[in-house]
Formats: sequence, C-alpha cells, structure tokens
Amino acid sequence: MRTALRPDAVLVQAVIAGALSFAHLHDLAAAAGQDGWKAWAYPISVDLLFVAAWRRLRTDGPSRLAWCWFLIALAASLGANIATAGLLDLSDVPAWLCILVAGWPALAFLGGTLLAHSPTGHTPASATPDPDPATEVEREPESVPESEPEPAAVPAPQETPALPVAEPAPVPASPPAVPVPAALVDHARKVAADHEHRTGTRIDTDTLRARLGVPPHLADAIAAQLA
Repeated sequence: MRTALRPDAVLVQAVIAGALSFAHLHDLAAAAGQDGWKAWAYPISVDLLFVAAWRRLRTDGPSRLAWCWFLIALAASLGANIATAGLLDLSDVPAWLCILVAGWPALAFLGGTLLAHSPTGHTPASATPDPDPATEVEREPESVPESEPEPAAVPAPQETPALPVAEPAPVPASPPAVPVPAALVDHARKVAADHEHRTGTRIDTDTLRARLGVPPHLADAIAAQLA
C-alpha cells in the first residue's frame, strides 16, 4: 500500500535551515582558504557532529560529554551563519579564524570518536548471578524439636436441662368497640323515648334493631350507649 506524502511545516523548515547553514559553512571555509572539495566537507563534518551528539542525548540520556559536543557543533554552525551575514569581510578573513577552520577536522574527529566509543555511564540492570555450587556451603537441615504431646481434653460437665416453664393462658381479647355515628345515636334516643312513651317500658335491643334497621352488633353498641 502506497503511503501518501503530506507536507510538514517543521520538515520544510528543517530542510531550509539545513541548506542555508550548509551554504554558510561552505562560504566561510572557502573564505578561510579551504577551496574545492574541502570547502564542501566542512559543513558535512559539522552536521555529522550535530547528529552524533543528538543521537547520544536521545539514546543514552543527558550527559556532559554529549551536551559539550552538541554545543560545539551548534557554535560552529551558528558562528558561520553570523559571520556570513555581513559582519565579517570574507575577502579579508582574520588569521585566528583561518586557524580555527583548519583545526576543525581534528576537533570534529575527536568529538565523534568520544561520542561513539566512550562508555554511556548507565549500568544495565544485570540479573543476580547464580551461586557457584563449588563454593556454596551445604547446610545441614536444622533439627526440629519434637513437640510435646498435648494433654487429653477433659470433657466439660453437662449442664442439667432446665424444666419447661408453663406459659400463662392467653387472655381473651375484648371485642373491639364498634364506632357509632352521633346522628345515629340521637335518632336511636328519639326512637327509644317514643317507644317508652307509648308502651311505658324501655325498648329492648331486638326492637331497637328492627326500628333502626341496623345489624345486631351495631344495635348492641347503640343500646350500650342508651343504657
């Protein structure tokens, strides 16, 4: 499957910055007396030192060695950019700059060698070495003291079961009071008074129930209130 290439602003910016820095280093080396292919080798040397220092920082973590050579390569690249910006007359390069450009290859080779072959300083976590059976001292198993026999368990005395206590007989609950409306009680009083006035005797419960047309339990409740 073909992967579509998408333009990346950071990648384009990196290409432009690298090309300009490469050209500035070439122009400075040529102005310092390094003509021909030698002038083109200087920017390659600076960029390779950059890459070696950055790779050391990414893979092994920050260290003084990696930061030192990273800053040296950065100073060489940034110095060439500033020198070729019009602050330095390329037709009359000072002697100290010619000496610095001429000595750069040896300096870059030293930095690349140190970055590639110096110890990283990070000790890998090694597994615990197995003990040598020749030097390992055999230990005799420690004798385990014999445990004393436990005394026989004494059976606990059995408790005498308690005699059952006779429960009291349940008290019969009184029948719930039947609610009687007050109007019905007043009407029952009038019926009882009329019956006593006509017959001369108190009205009984059956007659009261028949006159009022109520159930027996309600008639009993009304008679209790008329008594």
